[in-house]
Amino acid sequence: MKRRTVLGTAFALALMQNSSRTVAADKVLRLGWVSAQEAASLTPMVAALRASLARLGYVEGRNLAIEFRYGDNSVERVPELVAELQRVPVDILLAQGGPAVNVVGGLPVGVPVAYVFSGDPVSAGFAKSLAHPDSNMTGLTLLAAEMNGKLLEILREMVPSLRDVAIIVNPQHPGSHIERDYTDGAARQLGLRTEYFPARTRDELASSLEAMAASPARAVSIFSDSFAVANRRQILDFAIARRMPVMSGWPIFADSGALCTYGPRLVDSYARLASYVDRMAKGARPAELPIERPTTFELVLNLKTADAIGLKLPQSLLVRADRLIS
Repeated sequence: MKRRTVLGTAFALALMQNSSRTVAADKVLRLGWVSAQEAASLTPMVAALRASLARLGYVEGRNLAIEFRYGDNSVERVPELVAELQRVPVDILLAQGGPAVNVVGGLPVGVPVAYVFSGDPVSAGFAKSLAHPDSNMTGLTLLAAEMNGKLLEILREMVPSLRDVAIIVNPQHPGSHIERDYTDGAARQLGLRTEYFPARTRDELASSLEAMAASPARAVSIFSDSFAVANRRQILDFAIARRMPVMSGWPIFADSGALCTYGPRLVDSYARLASYVDRMAKGARPAELPIERPTTFELVLNLKTADAIGLKLPQSLLVRADRLIS
């Protein structure tokens, strides 16, 4: 009798466990993606995120739904887009890029937030520290300030006679002061003079480019952020017309005509975003999930631009490149 009771109890427990697994498998995880950028500029990143989610078992149309909202380079639209996503509603909010993260960080969002942020979350006030965010937001920072010094080293290798470099920077971008520190340190060691040109708005960028035209600078380094990405065409057209090499940290600049980029491999960071989704979906609190920094970097050279500005790239650099654009 006791044996039958034990077996019956075990069978009942097994049914309950199987039932709970079925419920979990049937539950659709709803993600909300918000960005101030245009959809086209983020296609490879979204593809990397989707592929990584699929590897973790989250498949759209089965147990995953993603609601996408893009601001089309209008930060002012982000609060409205976030409100839309909360009405859907979504289980986890994914904030892409500095402008969107800045807006989301100042809103009362009732769901966990995971982000990919170009700046420093601690300087921005979104995290107590990288190891302990102590916030409803966590994710990945793309800030790799030390890479700005590496860009100057590569630039000197390309143009040994170079003396003056113009730096385009958005002073409001969290972490820009850290980037300046690394840049200035590297410039001193390389014997380079740097001049900073602010770019917070389109009008200010236009004024800075006008001032740059009268400066002694013969090369340009761009501190990567969403504003620079959105206005990269204006910067690149200005520099290429003057046969000035342009350097930056994100591959989208080289793809658009910059001579060289060296910095985080962005698709890897967006693939890693899926791990935050997975842990949050399983009950982890954002406050307990450390913020990650980039771990993989890539060097991209644009050979078409090198030809356009009359610059012959050294073989030592060509063999080190992860990707050549020709």
